[in-house]
Amino acid sequence: MAAAPRFVHNSQLPIIKPNYPGNKMVGREYCNGEELYEPNFGTVLKWQLSKNPQKEEKKADTWVPEVVDCTAFLESQEDGLVWLGHACFLLRVAGKLLIFDPVLLSSLGLRRRHALPCQLAQLTGIDYLLLSHGHRDHLDAKSVQALSRQNPNLRAFGPLGMAGLLRSMAPGLPVQEAGWWQQFDVGPEAPFELFYLPASHWHRRGLLDLNTVLWGSFLLRLPDGRTLYFAGDTAVAGHFEEIERQFGPLDIVLMPIGAYKPPYMMQLSHVNPHEAAKAMNLLRAGHIVPMHYGTFDLSDEPASEPIRELQLVANGGMLRGELHVPAVGEVLRWQDWE
Repeated sequence: MAAAPRFVHNSQLPIIKPNYPGNKMVGREYCNGEELYEPNFGTVLKWQLSKNPQKEEKKADTWVPEVVDCTAFLESQEDGLVWLGHACFLLRVAGKLLIFDPVLLSSLGLRRRHALPCQLAQLTGIDYLLLSHGHRDHLDAKSVQALSRQNPNLRAFGPLGMAGLLRSMAPGLPVQEAGWWQQFDVGPEAPFELFYLPASHWHRRGLLDLNTVLWGSFLLRLPDGRTLYFAGDTAVAGHFEEIERQFGPLDIVLMPIGAYKPPYMMQLSHVNPHEAAKAMNLLRAGHIVPMHYGTFDLSDEPASEPIRELQLVANGGMLRGELHVPAVGEVLRWQDWE
């Protein structure tokens, strides 16, 4: 007999969406909204055995993002946003430093195609670690261990189920979990509000942990009232419109654009550049920073294709907001974005 679904949330945190019952679970698995999504191993096998029609184009495409040193930013107290590659960002708000989804080192099957814009040992003074979900290209054990060791006041914020996963990586790291549409308790010293919001994705790190950790996105409301949205990993779904209805037009959106081919393998996990553009328009994003491309080889499209396709969309006037394509390590100062 199938397990009856139940709805869960962190009872210590407020739910901000009226009448939202919590995240649906069936047995040990979190659902993707209402649906229990379980990726099919047969689809993975088909991908492994199929020929990539862009194989030669991909082999010839050796493009990598430009990398500039961000040491001066790390040694300063200036506010700003810095892309460290893939989905990892540093954000300083009123002197408080946050890091999103750190994968700072290469590992088995996940080799960085470009260097960090700083030395790992320079990543100190970090106050908040934000983890959107548990996939290995967003959550790396050695990176978390290094950050925890180098930042004794570090606190982690992530989805339901994350604390158990982190316990094996950094046992002493304080972790606060939230379900979708919940507001974290970041304490009176934090110069922002922090919300955990939906994404359309899934979880797996091993053989027996399918969907045992939730996935989602983050929204920060900054001291001046502006919003910054980090979309995490996501496919196309209705949550973009729901988020816009809840928070209004978003000021800064960090949106994934890569790892979308072949579509039969990726379309339920990731947006392609055109879908990302549509999502950013639904969010009524004022400023757009793309991510999730160029750092790791995760899929069949050539390395430079995601950003080229997004720039074509923007150049065609089909993006409402202003597109910013920073180098890795470049400082974006959002106070200049009016």
